[in-house]
Amino acid sequence: MHQSQINIEISLDDQKMPEEIRWIAPDGGVENMQAAKALLLGLWDGAEKNALRIDLWTKEMMVDEMNDFFYQTFFGMADTYARATRNASLADTIKDFARNFHRQASESLQQQQS
Repeated sequence: MHQSQINIEISLDDQKMPEEIRWIAPDGGVENMQAAKALLLGLWDGAEKNALRIDLWTKEMMVDEMNDFFYQTFFGMADTYARATRNASLADTIKDFARNFHRQASESLQQQQS
């Protein structure tokens, strides 16, 4: 059996807030450490029937970037859901939500900046 690794390194400041997020996944074609401003990691505990999450972001992550990150994450989740369940209709519902979320998030950010 072949084992594969995805390594994530987090550098923290004195208050244990993420300053840098770096990752590498050699079997996935990412041979060198890559920088990231945010990370959403979800794991399913089948025994407990419970989702486990790690959500981190650096101080450099701007609100507009977070809005885009969530939009793209929702869209990716919809694609994953469609592949896993073959329920394209419900996946399209998630994509509609993602579009509406992004529109509202962008409008809200524009209002805050005015």
